[in-house]
Amino acid sequence: MSKSAPDSLHAPMRDVQQKLRNDIVSGALPFGSRLIIEELASRYGVSHMPIREALRILHGEGLVVIAPNRGAHVRPIYQGFIEDLFDMRAAIETMLARRAAERRTDAHLNRLTDAAAKLEANVAAGNLEGVPLANREFHAVINDAAGNPGALPVVDSHWLLLAALLKRYGYGDARFARVIEEHQHLIQAITRRDGYSAATLMGAHIEKAKNNLLQRAADEAAQRSAAA
Repeated sequence: MSKSAPDSLHAPMRDVQQKLRNDIVSGALPFGSRLIIEELASRYGVSHMPIREALRILHGEGLVVIAPNRGAHVRPIYQGFIEDLFDMRAAIETMLARRAAERRTDAHLNRLTDAAAKLEANVAAGNLEGVPLANREFHAVINDAAGNPGALPVVDSHWLLLAALLKRYGYGDARFARVIEEHQHLIQAITRRDGYSAATLMGAHIEKAKNNLLQRAADEAAQRSAAA
């Protein structure tokens, strides 16, 4: 067997994982929906084994919940979960922002400025699909500059959940201008190597994002209740 064979065997599994991940993040498989192996196998044109492996991987990422005797479900979303998710983000990313300010290079600053400009361009063009990607890129540069690879898998799993939440509830137009302004303040703190300010600004940035998302979720729930 050639050396490339193991990779070729695992490729279909990785492909199924990504398709399932994309369907959850896009909302094609809604929050709380049941994930039946036979139905997913038919949906993606594969056997049961790649589906089981994909569910196991996405369970580790937090997108899927697997419970004994209840099977697998897309993670249900409720207020406490959103609060916990953002509180965990704040704890980790404030530390990373402080480290980034201490350890950043000129190359990191250039990438950070480019990512901020990309987000602004997407907002100006009304490209709402590009905003979350540019936002993630901005934070990814800060996390890379921090030089703490052990924290990155946790942060990445949070971004997958956040992408699904934003797809469901959106940012709200008023939030865009604030995000742009907050990013500029973060760039300034990191540029002058002010770790304390960078951590403080990142904490406030995440807290405001949490409050915005909670409000949008509450507004949607109120609209559903009124329409019922």
